[in-house]
Amino acid sequence: MSYTALYRKFRPTAFEDVKGQDHIITTLQNQIRANRIGHAYLFCGTRGTGKTTVAKIFAKAVNCENPVDGSPCGECEMCRSIAAGTSMNVIEIDAASNNGVDNIREIREEVTYRPTEGRYKVYIIDEVHMLSIGAFNALLKTLEEPPEYVIFILATTEVHKIPITILSRCQHYDFKRISIETITDRMKELMDTEHVDVEDKALRYIAKAADGSMRDALSLLDQCIAFYMGQKLIYDNVLEVLGAVDTDVFSKLLRKTIERDVAGVLDIVEELVMQGRELTQLAADFTWYLRNLLLVKTSDNIEDVLDVSTENMRQLQEEAQMIETDVLLRYIRIFSELSGQLRYATQKRVMLEVALIKLCTPAMETDQDSLLDRIRAVEEKVEKELESVNAGERVVYVNGGGGVDGYPGEGDGQSVPRKKPEFPNAIPEDVQEVVRNFRSIADEASGMVRGYLKKARLSLGGDNRLLIVLPDSLAASVVGREDHVQELEGLIENKIGKKVEVEVRYVEEGRRFEDTFVDIAQKINMEITVED
Repeated sequence: MSYTALYRKFRPTAFEDVKGQDHIITTLQNQIRANRIGHAYLFCGTRGTGKTTVAKIFAKAVNCENPVDGSPCGECEMCRSIAAGTSMNVIEIDAASNNGVDNIREIREEVTYRPTEGRYKVYIIDEVHMLSIGAFNALLKTLEEPPEYVIFILATTEVHKIPITILSRCQHYDFKRISIETITDRMKELMDTEHVDVEDKALRYIAKAADGSMRDALSLLDQCIAFYMGQKLIYDNVLEVLGAVDTDVFSKLLRKTIERDVAGVLDIVEELVMQGRELTQLAADFTWYLRNLLLVKTSDNIEDVLDVSTENMRQLQEEAQMIETDVLLRYIRIFSELSGQLRYATQKRVMLEVALIKLCTPAMETDQDSLLDRIRAVEEKVEKELESVNAGERVVYVNGGGGVDGYPGEGDGQSVPRKKPEFPNAIPEDVQEVVRNFRSIADEASGMVRGYLKKARLSLGGDNRLLIVLPDSLAASVVGREDHVQELEGLIENKIGKKVEVEVRYVEEGRRFEDTFVDIAQKINMEITVED
């Protein structure tokens, strides 16, 4: 005899065997016991949650010769014939392939004939949302006033595609995603019956990967058992079969990302690809890992909610101290978008690597939620560059670059007296020429940049470098964007025929321009205010 898949072999045959849908089972049993059976039902829910299974059990129950507490006995002739698929009382129709008006007209003609045996003719129309508009219209009248011996059960995964006129004629039941605990317990029960030795941690991962679908869980379990036939199925085996990644790898990947170590991140990706890991599953699992990290960071006493071990919880708590909430939200946004894109992508590795590089390099993005991370990255760079400076004031860079020649940086955090900046001995001729032409250069900039440059003042950064100093961080973040800086450098080059490097900074709150920067307009006796 050929092998039967687990999800078919252990398909529930009575209401008591259906897991995770107690709210629906109780209602249907009560209706059968009280003989208050409706004429049309609509079962909605994601795949593998039991819609068709419950429909078949319900069809047996209403026709059963000896029902037991609202459930079919499973022993009578009607129950056996329905279970074997030979009963003329239960008609299953796949709307995906029988979706035309003619198919529905055939049903309308058939319902005029009483069942030859049993009490009810039950029509189970699966994926009913696939019916054409004409077919729905043809079904309306029959669905509203069927003969007393006919029951319609419509099943769908996409209830929003069903016309409201159909919905209003049915009793509506929503099948919920089945919880990880319920799926795990069911698989344990079945593995005991099958005498298969499986590690609990392996079952929980399969249940989580099934995303609320009992059928998907049993199919994945079948696949894993077949690969390790005759051996104990352990967690690492499941990861290997499903092409998944252990949480320790996610922790390593996250820490490299926080350190902005692009090379280290790409090395991890290379290692995973060579191991044959499934990149779509990797993106989904890493998103889930980031979600857990966000819960740990933003909530107290979250241990009971998260499905992680004590060791992993300690790891998450440690990592929660290493990353800011806004950065974590940006990571989740990027990987959520990636998960949807990878499903149909041909170059999955490239897309994954680009997403990880985005995480490490916030300057690549222009979204609002990446602005704080971009500023934070610049500040970290400046702090590293100024660690060797013993005293002085802190200068904020917006588009990178080194320190100002002759200007002090930030020391060890101790308070030191400010030193007023001095005029440089000589201003390069190229920079002087830019200052003289700055009004016309700014007028040629794009609209947003031109507006902010009205309040700009100019200073010298040494080595033929022009500093554009703005009054606040918002203006500096806009003008200091890489593409805007390149635009300004291009305008300068077109105007004076020479290349001058541009840096954008801002005056920190509570400071004055004169305390931190040298106003080179004074040096060359020029007014540099930019007007419309």
